[in-house]
Amino acid sequence: QLVESGGGLVQPGGSLRLSCTASEIMLENVAIGWFRQAPGKEREGVMCVETDKHGGKTYYPDSVKDRFSISRDNTKNTVYLQMNNLKLEDTAEYHCALPAGSCDDEYTVWGQGLQVTVSS
Repeated sequence: QLVESGGGLVQPGGSLRLSCTASEIMLENVAIGWFRQAPGKEREGVMCVETDKHGGKTYYPDSVKDRFSISRDNTKNTVYLQMNNLKLEDTAEYHCALPAGSCDDEYTVWGQGLQVTVSS
């Protein structure tokens, strides 16, 4: 139900924009998060945005602060993860996911994931 796109290979310092679209869910009505998992590491949440009805607040770890941002295009039923100033340690498989309610709830719907590789 969720499909990610936009991954690939980028040099350190570069940018990528990941997209998450849905065919059967109106993304403007739900909170949505992005996660990543690097080989040998635990899955990490990198960004979540609440619905506009709940203030549209975003949550993110310090590791992506001032580099990653999340936005919605409701006309395209798409949520974007803009990633700037990418670092080697951003290399991971990225997934978008929907929580049962708000960003701190259990995530019950997951995209298939895509690879982001940051390398010189």
